[in-house]
Amino acid sequence: MSDGAIVVDRLTRDYGRFRAVDALTFDVRRGEVFGFLGSNGAGKSTTIRMLCGLLRPTSGTALVDGIDVSRDPAAVRRRIGYMSQRFSLYEGLTVDENIRFYGGLYGLAGARLEERRAFVLAMAGLEGREREMTAALSGGWRQRLALGCALLHEPPILFLDEPTGGVDPVSRRDFWRLIDDLAARGVTVLVTTHYLDEAERCDRIAIIHDGRLAALGTSRELKAIFASRPIVEVSGRDPVALMTRLDALPALVEKTSLFGTNVHAVLRSPDVQPDAVRAALETSGLDVTSVVPVAPSLEDVFLDVVDHTAGRIGP
Repeated sequence: MSDGAIVVDRLTRDYGRFRAVDALTFDVRRGEVFGFLGSNGAGKSTTIRMLCGLLRPTSGTALVDGIDVSRDPAAVRRRIGYMSQRFSLYEGLTVDENIRFYGGLYGLAGARLEERRAFVLAMAGLEGREREMTAALSGGWRQRLALGCALLHEPPILFLDEPTGGVDPVSRRDFWRLIDDLAARGVTVLVTTHYLDEAERCDRIAIIHDGRLAALGTSRELKAIFASRPIVEVSGRDPVALMTRLDALPALVEKTSLFGTNVHAVLRSPDVQPDAVRAALETSGLDVTSVVPVAPSLEDVFLDVVDHTAGRIGP
């Protein structure tokens, strides 16, 4: 078995007859930023809660920093930092009161607490705002504070469950700079997200669908599934009509998806030329601005993987 920071083997969680997580197997390397990508309800948060020792697995095993989450969940919780998708701090306390409260929970006191308090304030950019009520902070500042509190005890492994949900794009960018800095210091980070641009920033990505591991690899490795199936981007006056017509060309096009105001079409083979696709559309009387080859995006990968996984999953 791997000596990674997190080692998961056939991890499963049932709620009655419903299987929320189905035999997940993967490992996270030390110092890695590992992304969990999936739609809402895919099983990401349930997996995180099991790995944090907050929820007992139905079957399978998971080791976090070498500790079995089923046998000693309390020891696991001492070795990790956890930031939930819901804001986890006390809004009725000031910034400083939240830091000191969580420091006390982690057993920090005296000079050690003051040292870590100073670190959190500097990292979160909240120096001089210690007496502000947490409820008065904007979403981005509150998330920074929550991250700082999760790091007070310097855990080697950090779990972030959709940490930037509801946060503006600038704050999301700044938050990810903090994550990159932590990884550079050797902290292992497992982060769940449904933002594809965030997943691109991870060292490796696991795509979860219906509780199952659908794909795993770097962004480049995942995009390689399109090596023999080129993608063209089709633009025109009516993208919905274009997509409908493309879907009616099975000899040329495998499948389509809307991509902003354009359409991405996965071609049947490298032998299918963009000009043939354009001609077929124009023959139908559709207005076509361009049909050009494009590199696959992580969104293309996600949709493709979900389609193929859905076809494999039985009742």
